Amino acid sequence: MSDRPAVFGTAYALLRAAADVADHWVQSDMCAQVKGATDRAPVVYEDPTTQVKTTYGTQGGRRACAWHVTTYTATQGIVLVAGARALGVRLHPAAVAGALAISGITHYAADRRVPDGLLQRLARKTRKERFYKLADFGMNGAYALDQAFHHGMETAAAFAATAGARRR
Repeated sequence: MSDRPAVFGTAYALLRAAADVADHWVQSDMCAQVKGATDRAPVVYEDPTTQVKTTYGTQGGRRACAWHVTTYTATQGIVLVAGARALGVRLHPAAVAGALAISGITHYAADRRVPDGLLQRLARKTRKERFYKLADFGMNGAYALDQAFHHGMETAAAFAATAGARRR
């Protein structure tokens, strides 16, 4: 009988935990505020320390999102490799790289959140656009769909990470 289900569960748990830490604790306030900026929908960011206001357009939004995804993917990589090693799971380096690519690329695509971006188009196609736009009653539909999308992609990444994996 294969160890694959247990190894997959380990990889998924490590990726998921690292994702929450990276998304909510590692991500800078500036990246969180600016990553969806476009020239058509610019974001004015006020630095909380200096109170200096800067307007960001498409280029600034892309940079902020890319930096967030860099720190997000690095956090996942560190936790996945260190956690697997501590738990006696040997992951293939190419599988880890593939998993982190899946997670990082899809995270960027979802987090850019430009008007009519990936998540909004998916929400429209699945008849969830009203939920996507919900921002009342203590709910934020776009955030909830964003997190659900990331969970799904982390599942794919965990499958990729465990290709060729084995217990030590």
